[in-house]
Amino acid sequence: MAHMSYMTRQWCLDSVLVVFVYRRSLKVSKRFLGKKHYCNFMGLAVTLQKHVSCEDVQITLSCSNVFADEGPGSLREACRKKEPLWIVFEISGTIHLSSYLNVSSHKTIDGRGQRIKLTGKGLRLKECENIIICNLEFEGGRGHDVDGIQIKPNSKHIWIDRCSLRDYDDGLIDITRQSTDITISRCYFSLHDKTMLIGADPTHIGDRCIRVTVHHCFFDGTRQRHPRLRFGKVHLYNNYTRNWEVYAICASVEAQIYSQCNIYEAGQKKKAFEFYTEKAADKEEARSGLIVSEGDLLLNGAQQCPSKEANGEHMFHPSEFYQNWTTEPASDSLKHILQIGTGWRSVPRPAERC
Repeated sequence: MAHMSYMTRQWCLDSVLVVFVYRRSLKVSKRFLGKKHYCNFMGLAVTLQKHVSCEDVQITLSCSNVFADEGPGSLREACRKKEPLWIVFEISGTIHLSSYLNVSSHKTIDGRGQRIKLTGKGLRLKECENIIICNLEFEGGRGHDVDGIQIKPNSKHIWIDRCSLRDYDDGLIDITRQSTDITISRCYFSLHDKTMLIGADPTHIGDRCIRVTVHHCFFDGTRQRHPRLRFGKVHLYNNYTRNWEVYAICASVEAQIYSQCNIYEAGQKKKAFEFYTEKAADKEEARSGLIVSEGDLLLNGAQQCPSKEANGEHMFHPSEFYQNWTTEPASDSLKHILQIGTGWRSVPRPAERC
């Protein structure tokens, strides 16, 4: 496996969003900061901001259609712009989406300082890169193949942080079709069945490139897929999953899941770790995936991860890709922190600096 060239990490969690790009011999930081430019976007007063530049860009539009789904000044219009933008909100409210909202590359959608809820449909990250989605709520998505956040195809370098997601007709977050180098952190998932799918189906062998990190998330009574993985490599650490109804996590065809210092608290169903056997389109034999459980806390009769033979396949370790990362022991203290500290929170937007 090639070394991961990019990873998203958190620094100064409640003050500044920073994306660090790690390469073999180069470390580049991009701060999503700068001078604020207020724009009355259909009552949202959405602020658009150059990611790096501090040039003044001011747009003042009418407020005739408050929280509009489409048209000048809407969130949809901001997300389709080609230039790098930091999008923030000056008032709270709900945006009902009649269709998927496509997000183009180099966008930060930052809900800190307000309470913004998306309903009806979700966000679609299609063939894009360098995206941050922070402190938003997603609820009540309706329709066939409607996910809260759908990442496909060929999207990369994405960070989803401190969002609350619940009650969609399909998935809450789906990552498929060769999308990779994605971090999901401090999110809250509830009132849902098929929570997070990573890897489309056994015919999409290109999903072998997928690499995802999920950390400090709370899966609160969601039925299954925390996540379900095909082909890719996923590092789970310091998450809390409770009261699932099918399984907690699942490794399907050629999947590799490294579960580290997570809390699995069973309800009626005790099987935390599941393995589904499927045949990849370019292979003769069907196979399941691999799960390594290190330092996990199993509560209320949750079953331990069964040992499985690797059959000569190299099981990845996070140290192959991360320069460093910090875990804390799975404990009651961690469980309490995740119960009160995940998902949308009433936190201020940081002061602007250039």
